[in-house]
Amino acid sequence: MRKIYLLLWLLCVLTPLRAQSFVRTDSGIKTSMQSLNLEIQFFTPQIVRVYRTPDNTNPVKESLSVTKKPESVNLNITQDDNVVVLASDKIKVCVHLITGKVSFFDSANTPLFTEKDFGAQFTPVYDVRKATFSVRQAYMLDKDEAIYGLGQHQDGKMNQRNQKIYLRQSNMNVCIPLIVSTKGYGVFWDNYSPTTYADNPQEMSFDSEIGDNSDYYFMYGGTMEGVVANMRDLSGDSPMLPLWAYGFFQSRERYKNQQEPVDVISKYRELGIPIDCVIQDWQYWGKDSCWNAMKFEPVNYPDPQRMVDEIHRMNAKLMIVAWPGFGPQTDQYAEFKSKNMLINFDTWPPNSGTKPYDPYNPEARSIYWKYLSKGVFSKGIDGWWLDSTEPDHINMKDQDFDQPTHLGSFRSVRNAFPLMTVGGVYANQRQTSADKRVCILTRSAFFGQQRYAANTWSGDVVSSWEAFKNQIPAGQNFSLCGIPYWNTDIGGFFAGRWNKGGGSKNPEFQELYVRWLQFGTFMPMMRSHGTDIPREIYQFGERGHWAFDVQEKFINLRYCLLPYIYSTAWNVTNSRGMFMKALAVDFTHDKAVYDIADEYMFGQAFLVAPVVEKSAKSRTVYLPKGTKWFDFWTNQTYEGGSQINRDTPIEIMPLYVKAGSIVPWGPQVKYATEKKWDFLEIRIYKGQNGSFTLYEDENDNYNYEKGNHSEITMNWNDAENSFSIESRKGAFKGMINKRKFKIVLIDADQVKERTVSYNGNKLNVKL
Repeated sequence: MRKIYLLLWLLCVLTPLRAQSFVRTDSGIKTSMQSLNLEIQFFTPQIVRVYRTPDNTNPVKESLSVTKKPESVNLNITQDDNVVVLASDKIKVCVHLITGKVSFFDSANTPLFTEKDFGAQFTPVYDVRKATFSVRQAYMLDKDEAIYGLGQHQDGKMNQRNQKIYLRQSNMNVCIPLIVSTKGYGVFWDNYSPTTYADNPQEMSFDSEIGDNSDYYFMYGGTMEGVVANMRDLSGDSPMLPLWAYGFFQSRERYKNQQEPVDVISKYRELGIPIDCVIQDWQYWGKDSCWNAMKFEPVNYPDPQRMVDEIHRMNAKLMIVAWPGFGPQTDQYAEFKSKNMLINFDTWPPNSGTKPYDPYNPEARSIYWKYLSKGVFSKGIDGWWLDSTEPDHINMKDQDFDQPTHLGSFRSVRNAFPLMTVGGVYANQRQTSADKRVCILTRSAFFGQQRYAANTWSGDVVSSWEAFKNQIPAGQNFSLCGIPYWNTDIGGFFAGRWNKGGGSKNPEFQELYVRWLQFGTFMPMMRSHGTDIPREIYQFGERGHWAFDVQEKFINLRYCLLPYIYSTAWNVTNSRGMFMKALAVDFTHDKAVYDIADEYMFGQAFLVAPVVEKSAKSRTVYLPKGTKWFDFWTNQTYEGGSQINRDTPIEIMPLYVKAGSIVPWGPQVKYATEKKWDFLEIRIYKGQNGSFTLYEDENDNYNYEKGNHSEITMNWNDAENSFSIESRKGAFKGMINKRKFKIVLIDADQVKERTVSYNGNKLNVKL
């Protein structure tokens, strides 16, 4: 009898250790263990989806963020006892059929990322009477890898290790459950409910309040910029913005009648200060009960068409605000209410009865556009300021998240609100007109929003040195979430603290504003905005006063850099590149840069080091290893891997150019399209080989998507001191067929110049 018991005991113990089974699918495998169903799907050789559901459930999941469908990937699938290995030519995925652990390796078997054993947890909960789960997945990170992403947060952190962050959209905090590692991989946790990210020495985890499934995407790019390219492949490419959108924007809270924005453009033109766009903020619709009526009230805006036309006659553009909430006296409110398309919680402004609409409903998005198009777009408006897209949530109560939406409870889709409402405006304008590129400024975002031509700003931050400093890591982490367009209110939004000393004439505010504007020169959008203190350049004094002159200097610098910036934008669109890059993106080999929060790369060439301390006479700058660096202002050279102390008089923001950079330099203009680029200076920074592609198109339509654009690739051979301009590729209406380039070779102790004519054929220049 004892032998029989021993045999039964051995069978019970050993049975789970027998090789478990799996089913091969078109894109991977399916299997079950620990009362969970697991599917591994290869979307590309480098992108893998890991999808789990509890037994006896079969939820239908259609991602709001992911647009890509699985490609046909050549996979080698093998099994060794209880481990299944799925190998593409880029990565290997190992699945333990007993514990459920999924691990990732590169093609050379180097470990990249791994789940913990039994790391998936489903806890039954009710979400407005629907039985579902809270979902948690735990992973293990290497001790020394740095992690970035998670959206935009105001904590001043660069590296997101050893952090705990509650991810729920709010003003100033953009919440995206995504990480990017210095090991060259990224992970997107595809869940839209409030989620807690936590990292500690024991584990890293995503823990979501609501989820019928556990669903994440592993992306291996080899480099961090390669990961960003995978994100765009997975969730959509970033379209080109119009050329004017890379110029200077002036705004305030708020212009109160139709003449004020016209006068702003007129004054800038009179002063000869470049500007491309003025922004009309809220209440052009009248009282709060008519909030966001999307039409002009007749007292202060009796002839809005005249306002738009006068701005256009001065070769400028008008952007105008719209919100996701509607006052109770608006036509939209009545229509949405009649169709059960309002979400019943309080949103801005307080005590107005304003409610947000349901952007998860495609019909509601169409209704939203119907009013926006008829009341505003029909006037010739050039761009949208979609404010409060997180959205504002006043008098917040837990039961507010029980409110129904088209896709389930508000709680279950909370964080995707900005993606849906911004996407609705983009898609509907594209259907309405191909003559104007969509240009959107918005306050919140979610993964995939880059496909909607949206430029996210950092919210209503206060006007302080601390808040200013925090913007720099916030923007870098946001950009590593795959969304390239980001900016801030130059000077900070709430500036009332400076009124006691004279507002725009207060020297302390002037210093902060000027330093912030220097930073703004090297953001994807350069935009002045705020409340309490008007920010137009002439508010600070007259030409000859330092606060005026330094602003003029940097605004002019922005416009001279437009050929570089516009070409960088094409790299973002065409090659899935980046504008603002954490130093770790380009210099992953240099661990000294992993936690540098107040420096970044702007495109391929520029290292930007804003001055973020009050009355700073100098600041320390670290120059990464592996290249030589040029001081942009003096051409003095420094070896990488060094820390230097740079003098910072008010007219100087430390700015360095990487050796081997090729920087096209445009003419001084008063607006982006004032002059053709028929005589550009091409600056070459000696010390390494380099390449740059100059991009041009028709500036403001979608003909570029049909191939109507041109590329001129330029190459520098450092050893031979030779510069080649390749044959032009492509063509478009209005293209410059013959032009001149002034080639400027910059070395530490000399500058060489040579002017050449170029007719589109390959040209070799010896310097």
